[in-house]
Amino acid sequence: MTGNTVFHPVQLIGGGPGAWDLITVRGMRALQDADVILADHLGPTAQLDKLCDIASKELIDVSKLPYKRQTSQDKINEMLISHARAGRRVARLKGGDPFVFGRGFEEVHALAVAGLSCEVIPGVTSAVAVPGAVGIPVTQRGMVHAMTVVSGHLPPGHERSLVDWEALARSEATLTVIMGVRNAGAIASTLIDASLPADTPVAAIQEGTLSGQRVVRTDLAHLGAIVEEEKIQPPAVFVIGDVAGLRAEA
Repeated sequence: MTGNTVFHPVQLIGGGPGAWDLITVRGMRALQDADVILADHLGPTAQLDKLCDIASKELIDVSKLPYKRQTSQDKINEMLISHARAGRRVARLKGGDPFVFGRGFEEVHALAVAGLSCEVIPGVTSAVAVPGAVGIPVTQRGMVHAMTVVSGHLPPGHERSLVDWEALARSEATLTVIMGVRNAGAIASTLIDASLPADTPVAAIQEGTLSGQRVVRTDLAHLGAIVEEEKIQPPAVFVIGDVAGLRAEA
């Protein structure tokens, strides 16, 4: 507290994979209590009116659209700090889970440096929920004992990439790739060159849990071509591994 100003903890909310009713109850209540909501384009942003009275909130779009308009992380941090220091109840709404490729910790750290507290409200990550929504288990008893969530926003071999694609090809784990649409062909080629069989099943799921959800099944050898032919666009999740070939039909 400084003077008569009460600093409320910023609520860092994981909004879930897309559908508005897949946010947690705690996340919904935090939105209802907020004075200002800083929201990404992912998660339940388009249907916030189902979660809270948006007419009583200040809604700020801080989207990071793939290869399009982006709000810088520094700018988002500045806005969080400014609104919190003004004594407002701030909700920061992200898609999925804020700590699964969501830069959530960067925001927590920026607030801490500014002397402000933050409550993290975990969300349902799209890396697991989106495959589940189309009937694909990322793990299956007797088939796979590991799964790895991978960011595909940088192509294999990029100087800033931290992914060891060769090791992943040998891991025998289910690979769930997010943010990989643009680099789908390069990812598939690299995995095949590193010994993952070309006929490994793959499912590409676009707009998972939303009304536009669709799933395209293929194999690793044809992933790049299928992404282009089917005009798959972000947000999309790729599931690579034997589980992607499972179907519930008898």
